[in-house]
Amino acid sequence: MWDPTTYLRYADERSRPFHDLVARVAVDRPRAVVDLGCGPGALTATLATRWPDARIAGIDSSPEMIDRAAALDAPVDFTVGDVRRWRPAPDVDVVVANAVLQWVPGHRELLTRWAGELPAGAWLAFQVPGNFAAPSHRALREVARRERWSATLGPLLREAPVDDPSDYAASLAAAGCAVDAWETTYVHLLPAAADHPVLAWMEGTALRPVRAALDAAAWADFRAELAVRLAEAYPARQGQVYFPFRRIFVVARTGARAEEKL
Repeated sequence: MWDPTTYLRYADERSRPFHDLVARVAVDRPRAVVDLGCGPGALTATLATRWPDARIAGIDSSPEMIDRAAALDAPVDFTVGDVRRWRPAPDVDVVVANAVLQWVPGHRELLTRWAGELPAGAWLAFQVPGNFAAPSHRALREVARRERWSATLGPLLREAPVDDPSDYAASLAAAGCAVDAWETTYVHLLPAAADHPVLAWMEGTALRPVRAALDAAAWADFRAELAVRLAEAYPARQGQVYFPFRRIFVVARTGARAEEKL
């Protein structure tokens, strides 16, 4: 279960990649825009401001997130749905998938299918975290591999659920798209607190399936052990924790020549 309040604890830091991604979508008057994995909806609402004449839709698998999004009273059609089953309508000119595809096994095939089903000249923009080799995720996997946890948590944690930018670019170029792919490492300066801030960050995302799989006592023990490792990997300095976070961005335009620049 997604907790919108926990997810939004670092809303400013989580929103910046979305804005950096959408800034590269160079279209003025799209007919319809779909935000897949829209979460609590505040970022989706900014799309309605940018493209006021477009039909804007937000889709998320979490009823809790959609309930929060619907409460915004934005000019957006928010619905619960599974991105794996989503298919674009003929007038969809922009698809955004911000920090969602890392949860979807086989998403490269989904991207290729969407590229083929979208109208020519449509835009497909997505961003995924690329920090699965970072100390935070290495610590998570190391604790999960302990004998006490491995049987329960082993199947839940994947070491490399996303591709490199060049792999995504090659796949979408082969599908006939013009592609802009890049990566950025943000260094988030998180205020030190009683709960380690990287632990608090991870509770909104990577730790969600772990917490769901454990009972309250087991979760408390797992959390405490992980917190020790995170404090060693990300020590506080001058009252702040420096948290580097790599992200991968791809913007593709369908039906375009490979040599065409976005």
